[in-house]
Amino acid sequence: MKLFVEAWDPTYGAAVESPDFAGGGGTPSEARLELDVERSAEAWEPISPPPDVRAPDVALLVDGVRRTDARVWVGDENTVLPGLAASYAAGVVRCDLRRAVAEVVTARVQRGVFTPFTNGAPALVTSAGRYPVLPAKSGDLMAMSSAVQQHLQALESSVLAESRDESTADELLVADGPLRGRAGISRMLGYIKSHEKRYLNGHQSSVVMALKAGQRSPVFKLGTRWEQYTWYLRLPGPGGAPWSNLARIECSVELPAQAAIALADLSMVTLPRFAATSYKDPRAPQNLVPIAGLERRLRTMLGDGRLLHRALTLAAHREPAGV
Repeated sequence: MKLFVEAWDPTYGAAVESPDFAGGGGTPSEARLELDVERSAEAWEPISPPPDVRAPDVALLVDGVRRTDARVWVGDENTVLPGLAASYAAGVVRCDLRRAVAEVVTARVQRGVFTPFTNGAPALVTSAGRYPVLPAKSGDLMAMSSAVQQHLQALESSVLAESRDESTADELLVADGPLRGRAGISRMLGYIKSHEKRYLNGHQSSVVMALKAGQRSPVFKLGTRWEQYTWYLRLPGPGGAPWSNLARIECSVELPAQAAIALADLSMVTLPRFAATSYKDPRAPQNLVPIAGLERRLRTMLGDGRLLHRALTLAAHREPAGV
């Protein structure tokens, strides 16, 4: 019998969500694949960092956090619709790899009431902050949550634009999570630390499972709702199940294939140095150290959820229509 203990704290779910991932099954994916981007599908093998590739001078890591402060109802004398009162924050960590210094250079928090009722509704002003009324496609919880996520991604893009030094060519940008609509930003990677879908099978899957720390798979093209170049990277950490310590990295499909391959090589000499250790982070090694520190800062900026809930309740009682 073989037994592997996953490093992730189970309260955070699992790094690999599919129950049969390592056995060759897993949740089926309908994604479109183009496996021959870097080398033919039959010639796939683990790739090590080329000796002439060095880490960039600066890495900017961007992330955001969100929290639902209250479920609300918004309306007038004729219509009352559901909404979410939410707080969200985004920030950027600047890692100077030459000086081994990291600092949060930009961090902002915003709030809002997300609801399909936006018929001239004024902002909800509370003692703890102002909540403008922002549109959601429907009163369905998923639709309102999606609206919050879209505003969070817009805030992430805004703080990243503020933090970039356009005069610095040797700068790598890393977003925690899929790129989605941010793929047009140059030299930007999307960093996905958990796996819900199994995209590769057969020989290609075997290559990913055979990766050693610091190695990556060949670049391939993945098409779902968004099309990206992507590859798998094994981070340093205690040995475990075949899919442990793996992150999937994305970059824009608008890039020439050789530029995407160059970014994949750059990821091998940059991201492993940020890998967390299990005694410091319950999501080690995939939860990168600068991202973990940024998340803590941003969650503090969101404020005390209980106080915000109380402030929202008091403000709603002062308003005849709830806003």
